[in-house]
Amino acid sequence: MRDTLADARVRRAQPADRAQMLELWERSVRATHHFLSEEDVEALRPLVAEELASDAVEWWVLGTAEVVVGFLGFANDVIEALFLDPAVHGRGGGRRLVAHAQSLAAGALAVDVNEQNGAAVRFYESLGFSVIGRSPTDGAGRPFPIAHMRRPAP
Repeated sequence: MRDTLADARVRRAQPADRAQMLELWERSVRATHHFLSEEDVEALRPLVAEELASDAVEWWVLGTAEVVVGFLGFANDVIEALFLDPAVHGRGGGRRLVAHAQSLAAGALAVDVNEQNGAAVRFYESLGFSVIGRSPTDGAGRPFPIAHMRRPAP
């Protein structure tokens, strides 16, 4: 994976990328979202697949022509999704995707993060985001608290 990340670039996702993106989402969630049960992951998988096929979000991938190592969902100055292959965590891929999101944003950049994923909260804080609000449940009403984070435009 190290060579793949070194050769990776951010590009608009293509329909042919969706299967890799969904597999990457599942690997990433299993590695980072320890608060989700197996049933939660299985229930979310078809919803994520549906979202990845939606035009409501701009989908971008970090990878080569053959391999996707990360992806970003972006809409209305909000990072809607950011997932990396666990094999490349800590190697700058997430920073590259956030920088790309900022390049697309008209101003400040926002993201909602599962509070129970402390590494993600710390990652965004390290990039200048701060918590501006909190919800006790996720967008579907499940008992997964969300930190609403924002960082000013550079």
